[in-house]
Amino acid sequence: MSGVWVFKNGVVRLVENAGDCHGKKVLVHVPTNEVITSYSVLERKLSSLGWERYYDDPELLQFHKRSTVHLISLPKDFNKFKSMHMYDIVVKNRNEFEVRDM
Repeated sequence: MSGVWVFKNGVVRLVENAGDCHGKKVLVHVPTNEVITSYSVLERKLSSLGWERYYDDPELLQFHKRSTVHLISLPKDFNKFKSMHMYDIVVKNRNEFEVRDM
């Protein structure tokens, strides 16, 4: 079984053959309908949700939320920010973010 886990409207489901979609994905902040175009924009959104930046690993951009055990780890270079990173953010921030086709 392969695919991508998608969280939407409080339900997690497996979308099979998600790799077959060749369209570019974007991360969208749902309350503002804003496409996340840089890490500075993402960091502002995550900070407003209680996420704190970790500076332990120079190769990664990491965020932790004190009230949870969750850790978001992203590649330092925004050009390497892929859909798997986007879905990780979506799952850890219910109803705040969505991954959409561009």
